[in-house]
Amino acid sequence: MHKKILYLAVPISMVVLPAHAEQDSSVDLEPVYVYSSGIKHSTAKTARPVNVLRGDDLRTKVGQTLGETLQNELGVTNQSFGAGVGTPVIRGQAGPRVRVMQNSLGNNDVSALSPDHATGVDPVIAERVEVLRGPSTLLYGNGAIGGIVNVIDNRIPEVVPDKLIGGAGEQRYDSVTNESVSSLKLEAGKDNFAFHADGFYRDQNNTHIGGLAIDEAAVRQHDPSFNAIPPGGLINTDGFIGNSQARSRGGSVGGSFIGDMGMVGAAGNKLEKVYGIAPDGHGEAPVTIDLKQSKYDIKGQLNKPFAFAEQIRMKFGYTDYKHNELDGGAIGTTFTNESFESRFELEHKPIANLNGVFGFQSVNTVFEATGEEGQIVPKSDIESYALFAVESFKHHSLTFDFGARAELNQISPTGGNEKSYVPISGSASALWDITDQHQVSLAFTHSERAPQIQELFSDGFHHATRSYERGNAGLKKELSENLDLGYRFNSSWVTAEFNLFHNWVSNYIYQQRSAGELFDEVSGSFVAPGTDCDECFPVLDSKQLDATFKGFEAQTTFPLMQNNYGALDLTLFGDYTRGEFNNRVDVPRMPPLRYGIQLAYEKNDWSANARLTRAEAQTNPGDNETATDSYLLLNVGGQYKLTDFYGTDVLLFAKGKNLLNENIRNSTSYLRNFAPEPGRSAEIGIRLSY
Repeated sequence: MHKKILYLAVPISMVVLPAHAEQDSSVDLEPVYVYSSGIKHSTAKTARPVNVLRGDDLRTKVGQTLGETLQNELGVTNQSFGAGVGTPVIRGQAGPRVRVMQNSLGNNDVSALSPDHATGVDPVIAERVEVLRGPSTLLYGNGAIGGIVNVIDNRIPEVVPDKLIGGAGEQRYDSVTNESVSSLKLEAGKDNFAFHADGFYRDQNNTHIGGLAIDEAAVRQHDPSFNAIPPGGLINTDGFIGNSQARSRGGSVGGSFIGDMGMVGAAGNKLEKVYGIAPDGHGEAPVTIDLKQSKYDIKGQLNKPFAFAEQIRMKFGYTDYKHNELDGGAIGTTFTNESFESRFELEHKPIANLNGVFGFQSVNTVFEATGEEGQIVPKSDIESYALFAVESFKHHSLTFDFGARAELNQISPTGGNEKSYVPISGSASALWDITDQHQVSLAFTHSERAPQIQELFSDGFHHATRSYERGNAGLKKELSENLDLGYRFNSSWVTAEFNLFHNWVSNYIYQQRSAGELFDEVSGSFVAPGTDCDECFPVLDSKQLDATFKGFEAQTTFPLMQNNYGALDLTLFGDYTRGEFNNRVDVPRMPPLRYGIQLAYEKNDWSANARLTRAEAQTNPGDNETATDSYLLLNVGGQYKLTDFYGTDVLLFAKGKNLLNENIRNSTSYLRNFAPEPGRSAEIGIRLSY
């Protein structure tokens, strides 16, 4: 019965909105601004779907990974790969189709190349996280058909702090992994100088779960490496995931000179992370990833340098990234990525009602992946040069955004032929303020994505993914046509937001398990299915096929109570993505239909919430993939904020997660049959700001 009620709740709320609209006056809400779009926009005045986490809301949602932090946002899920890895999945898209940035520069790690690779940013140091889609994504790259995730940490200050010295300290503990997280931020400023320093340390043990780690029936369906092990012979764990420990630490130091004419600043950042990969039950030596990354950034800004320009912004970043995949302590695979990225943006002064920014971006990278038997991906020089522009203007009750981007991408592998692509993308969106309460938006984006290095040239066994990965040098550009329709309603008795999207993708690039051969790691050769061998693994081929993605995001909030006893809100929410190839085969690893209900209470400095999410079974897993069961996820949280306590603001927070202790298999995860989501847990934390 509860399923039927929740199924009907969102459509019913859409029907009743107009009937009550004329009876209620609008409510003035504090605007939330998006700064990563080149043009400063209130999220209520933009035609593209936007999620912004900041302040106390961000602090109480911070997870072990960036994907976990965002997984309860509409349209966003987590591509988990054990506790140490979690990358955002937006509307079913992940990897190279979702670009992760830090302070509007590419993070330039290798998380987009493989699902076992962690991002080079820890959410505990973030001050704001923005999820962007639509025209503004073209400022940062072609092919981000999922969207942009931009993590802002104020590493290079843009304003001089009010205090001579201030900062924040935070301590967290999570029972599900016995995780302890400590972070510290210091900010100082005087006259025209501003300084920033931060650091964190995160340590966690094996992840506790609500059942068996390995779903033996599922792994035997499509993975022939388990044929040599008799039923019940797998080394399985109950109640925890073996080898799922992780440890990371990092920090940054930056400073700026800020004046009326502009600013210039620089920062350095270090990150070290070691995390385990969930075992497959064969009893082999565990796989551990040892990651090290150094980043150095420079940022400059000129205010009103000449008549036409409102602001000129320049950014330069250097990233030195390396991680070793340790097979029983010995290096099995090594990935290195040395990258230089530069950006130049000019925001012009308003021309009538026209506001906009245009600029130039270049990324120059040297990438290599080597394994025990030699190169998995040849050492390659990768170059990208781009021109981009985003413009916005308002005409009466209509606001229009336009974006365009042209790139030249070149990949020059050692000993191979150079590959060159010219992706050209464009986007247009319109927002209609029908009344103060009603808004309708429509956005169209044409996006082109060049194949990435691993999709073209991979040729080797990858220990962490337990597969032989084989690229295709003949891949063409991906071509995406996305249509996005949105509606917002705001009144004293309800606020609501609905988004419908439809994405047609030509030449969609994906990895397909080969049905005709396996890789025998012992002999180093390919064998036919059914061959009797102990170490036969799947072969993953890079392929292309036209695909279609469609779905929705919906949320309605009803104020149930607002009086001397406090404020109580009821929120209904849901999202869904369906991916299908044109041959009627399902796109693999799509998120399931999710919907649920949340109650939020607030009085003075106290707040609390309870959120129940129902995820339906994913019965469209794709060829040679396994389905996942439905689940109920119950989370609760509470916080108390004590302001100006001897000059310090104190935030106390606690969370209970997966209180039903369900053994959840995440359909977007490559490791879902080996590493379910964390079980029941309690998290407590304190944050001091001064």
